Amino acid sequence: MSETFRLYPNIGILLPAMGYGDEQLHDLEKTINNTKCDSVIIATPIDLNRIIKIKKPNTRVYYDLQEIGDPNLTQVLDEFVKKHKLTGKKK
Repeated sequence: MSETFRLYPNIGILLPAMGYGDEQLHDLEKTINNTKCDSVIIATPIDLNRIIKIKKPNTRVYYDLQEIGDPNLTQVLDEFVKKHKLTGKKK
């Protein structure tokens, strides 16, 4: 978790979920539960309550993402498919 704050020093008081591997989830759970706060707002694509135990009042918010500018998701995926020579055809 501390590495994330070094990479993104302007993130402020937000706590990003930077992955969902076992170690990352353990780190996230420990950080949330050791943080002094009144409540936690969960704004990740998945419901963190399903995969970690948050011992604080919390609520989940939902949002829609609108892509602005380049590269957009389609461009990133197209580049990835081309780079890795993926065609969707079974060999």
